[in-house]
This record gives sequence, C-alpha cells and structure tokens, in this order.
Amino acid sequence: MHDSNPLPLKDRMKIARMPMPELDPEVRSRNFQEVTLGLKQSAALTEATRCIACAKPSCVIDCPVGVKIKDVVALIYAGDFLAAAAKLREDNALPAITGRVCPQENQCEGGCVLGKKGAPVAIGNLERFVADFESESGLLGLPAIAPPTGKSVAIIGSGPTGLSAAGDLVQKGHRVRVFEALHELGGVLIYGIPEFRLPKSIVKTEVDNLRRMGVEFETNVVAGKSVTIDELMQSECYDAVFVATGAGLPRFLGVPGEHLNGVYSANEFLTRVNLMRAYNATDYDAPVYDCHDRDVIVVGGGNTAMDAVRTARRLGARTATLVYRRSETEMPARREEIEHARQEGVKFRMLTNPIEFVGDSKGWLIAARCMKMELGEPDPGGRRSPIEIEGSAYLLPANVAIIGVGTTANPLVQSSTPDLKTTSHNYIVADPITTRTSKRGVFAGGDIVTGGATVILAMGAGRKAALSIHDYLTTGVWESEVCS
Repeated sequence: MHDSNPLPLKDRMKIARMPMPELDPEVRSRNFQEVTLGLKQSAALTEATRCIACAKPSCVIDCPVGVKIKDVVALIYAGDFLAAAAKLREDNALPAITGRVCPQENQCEGGCVLGKKGAPVAIGNLERFVADFESESGLLGLPAIAPPTGKSVAIIGSGPTGLSAAGDLVQKGHRVRVFEALHELGGVLIYGIPEFRLPKSIVKTEVDNLRRMGVEFETNVVAGKSVTIDELMQSECYDAVFVATGAGLPRFLGVPGEHLNGVYSANEFLTRVNLMRAYNATDYDAPVYDCHDRDVIVVGGGNTAMDAVRTARRLGARTATLVYRRSETEMPARREEIEHARQEGVKFRMLTNPIEFVGDSKGWLIAARCMKMELGEPDPGGRRSPIEIEGSAYLLPANVAIIGVGTTANPLVQSSTPDLKTTSHNYIVADPITTRTSKRGVFAGGDIVTGGATVILAMGAGRKAALSIHDYLTTGVWESEVCS
C-alpha cells in the first residue's frame, strides 16, 4: 500500500506520540478494572498520522506474526477501521488481546524508524483501538475464508498458540476443532493474565470471533486422559493434530518451608484469582488464602510475577513486595508493568533471594529468610549471575509467598503418546521450522516445545504451525518421505 498521507514527513515527525489514558493509581490499586482505557478516535487518527510509511517497514519484520502494520495504519488514517480490523486478522487472530499484552516496545515498535530519535508510532495502542472499535460497533472485520478442503485438524489447547493456528487454518478452508482441558477457553489468557490487564470479556469476544470464522471448540477435554492423540487420529479421523498445551507445570525454589500454608506457585494463585473469580469477592467465595491486611511477597522478575504482586495489592495486601535476585535492569517484565506496579504501591526488593520459608507452630508462613545478592559474570543467557553475599541473611515478614520463577512442561500428552519424541525435561521435540514431531501428522509448537514465552511469540509459533499443517494437508507428504 502506498503512502496516502499528504502531510509532509517533517511535519509528521513533529507530532508527539498520543498518551494512553489510564485509571488513577489510587483508584485502580483497589479494584480489578482495566488500567489502560484505550485511545479515543481523534487520538488514534492523530497517532496514525505519525507513521511515515517506510518503503521497507521494520515494524513488520520485527512482528512475530508478521502483521502488515503499514497497511493497517494507512487504513486507520483513512478512517476505515473495519477494513483495518480485517487486515489485522489476516495475520493476527487476537488483535484485542495483543493490543493489550504484547511487548510492542521490544518488537514492532522497537523496529519503528521514529524511535531512533523520538517516540515510535504507538502500534499496539492502534491495534487495540481498531479491535475495540470493531467490538463496540457490533460489526466484525473478518478476513476471507477459503472453500472447504474436506480436511480436519484437532488442536490441543486453547491458549494463544492454539487459537492463532486455528485462525489461520480455518481461513485456508480446513475444519478446525480446538480441545481445552479447562471449562473456559483461552488458556493462559483466561487463567494467567489478571482482569486489570486483560479483561475476561475481551478473551471471550476474540474466541467468539474465531467461532464466527468457523472454528469449533470443546471444553473439559483433558488430552492424554479424556482422549489420546492416537484416538483423535484413528477413531475420530482427524488428518492432523497440533499440540499447543503450553508449559503450565510450576517451578519452585527448592528451599525449606515451601510446604507451608500461604506459599503458592504463581500459576495456582493467578488461576484461583482469574478462573475462580477471586477478583469478585461480592459474588464468589474466596478461593485463595486471604491477602487482606497481610504481608505478601512475590518471588521473580517476569510478567507473571508482576501480575501476581499487582493482584495481591488489589486483594488488599498490607504490603505487596516483589523479591528479585537480580537488579531491576535484568528484570524481564515489561517496563510499563514495572511502572504501573510502582504507581500502585508495590514495593521492590532487588538483589534479594529467599533461602528458606519460616512458619509458626501451626504450619502457617510468617517470614522468608532472604540473602542479599550481588551480580557476577554473565550466565549463558547473557544476564549477570546473582551471587550470595556471605553473612547477609535476614528475615522478611510474609504471610503469603507466591513463587513466580517460571514453568515447565506438563507430561500428560507425551506420556500417553509413546512414539512422540520428547526432551529430558518433557518438552516435545519438534522441527523449529516446520513444527513437525516424530509422529506422522502430529505437530507441536509454543511453550510445550520452547518453554515459557510471551503471548505474541506463542502466536507466532501457532502461525508457523498452521503454514506447515496446511502444506501437509494439501500435499499429503510428510517431511521424512521427502528426505528418503
């Protein structure tokens, strides 16, 4: 799409980035309402005006799902918001979600030329605006759907990887059915990300949009127990299966006292709050140990840890403290989330690591014994390794401790499919380009292959899988046959 903006480049580059309206920190730290409020139409049009329509847009290259951002922004500038939504959905099945939780600053916006001397175009905010406009208008900018191919695909898992693959495959004309173990659809989007960052209604709307595109869904199906991959392929005659179960098995610290009452994994804590409605104490019984007027610590430095500590703050914690063994510079959490947490009264204890949880005579947590840390040489990932400072141990009062240091693979699907090759840590072995596994017709992608990642990277894995699955369904050739 050519540059349809008549405003000279030098004038566009002088326009300031439109700020995202937010709820007041004093108000939002006491409720679960969405923190960011979305751009108004006038602000979105102004923001779209800032795009200088690069000949080779780096924003597209840096987007894990390859959204045609230049075209989308041009349609927004022209005021054709539904066409912009349809263009978005060609590559992104969940625009209202990624517009809220995607780390754009490290991806599409990180590639924006304007960011070299000033603020990049607010691509994420524009994406959210288009998706919200679409929802509020009651209309839907759907991409074209190809004629039925007669082929069917079973997708195990309704998280971002599975939903992204489903959106692409249904556009190709294949019958797609998504199987979800829980009673609600969305995977980590519904149970892992708090209401104040991603309202559940948004996830449900995006799932409904996929339904309107033709995707079928079935809940309460535990793959590996309710049904196996072999049964899906043999008894139910699916032509291909895509395993997108994520990596939802929590990791712990392996220190004394983790068995005490009041110690949670971040997975369990956030699932209880989100899926069991702990954020709505008026209408639902409390599914978590009461944080109200208690000292809560959260261990970790990623977005999940940040979600947990901000949630604890909203549940009325007397103190909500993030404990991280490195410095803030090394924290993988989004800068926006860190800033929001500080505004909401969350405390930060950097270069600190719990070595023991201490309980009372009845088995309830009362404190964490922590060591102060210093940073040494970089680890294999490039971050400086934390080293304990001898003699620096101290007690940090805590009635609730939430461990948010990552997850690993749940082995349920793998253990029921013996010819599916896995790593020593139970991750499924899949080709990084084709997502094909050791079992003919079975593909795998997302966290169950790579380990934990962001929503948008998971969606990128889903798109890659959809392309490979479509190729297999249309040619009937498995890669090993090509090589032989």
